[in-house]
Amino acid sequence: MYIIVGGGGQVGYYVAKGLLDQGHEVLLLDKDPKRFKHLAGQIGANVRRGDACEVRVLKECGCERADMVIAVTGEDEDNLVICQVAKAHFKVQSTIARVNNPRNNEMFLRLGIDRTVSPTDTILHLIEAELPHHTLVPLVVLSRAGLGLVELTVPPDSPAANLRLRELELPREANVALILRGDETVTPSGDTVILPEDKIYALVKAEGERAMRRSILGQETA
Repeated sequence: MYIIVGGGGQVGYYVAKGLLDQGHEVLLLDKDPKRFKHLAGQIGANVRRGDACEVRVLKECGCERADMVIAVTGEDEDNLVICQVAKAHFKVQSTIARVNNPRNNEMFLRLGIDRTVSPTDTILHLIEAELPHHTLVPLVVLSRAGLGLVELTVPPDSPAANLRLRELELPREANVALILRGDETVTPSGDTVILPEDKIYALVKAEGERAMRRSILGQETA
């Protein structure tokens, strides 16, 4: 594959180096002259000085034949522009953007970015997985669909305890797919009663996750 990486910071460098080690054709772009000089000393001709946000620069790099463009600068705005230019102008099939502010993740996906990576979300999810079990734990993120598979265990004092699922009035962005009750597997319906210590698995979008935190965990969300 021919892969263009925009942003020559530590993340960009290690991504480019890892891809090169896997045998891919890689071009790393960075606009800072000092950083470019340092990177050139590390990976030679696989780095080029230039602003990956500019159409001219991407054209000179042969973006029209790129299989993938990865934007990992420290600025979300730049990462969005890089991926949008790659898709709209050069018809690149696959784009990946680093999202430094998790609030921007859903917007990136709505604007057509194929996949996003949020270091902040990753760290928070790892922390949540180590917390006591009465919490919401992300299991899988389906970036292209803007969905996540989450797991949560109903606390004994949950506001949802002993209510029917339909009584929670969860939005369409929260779809409860499975409930584990001890050794029993429950396929939920609107009449399913939620019991303390039920383990719930759900497909959610951002608003759905917030609603489940409020309705089942009793957590106030911004």
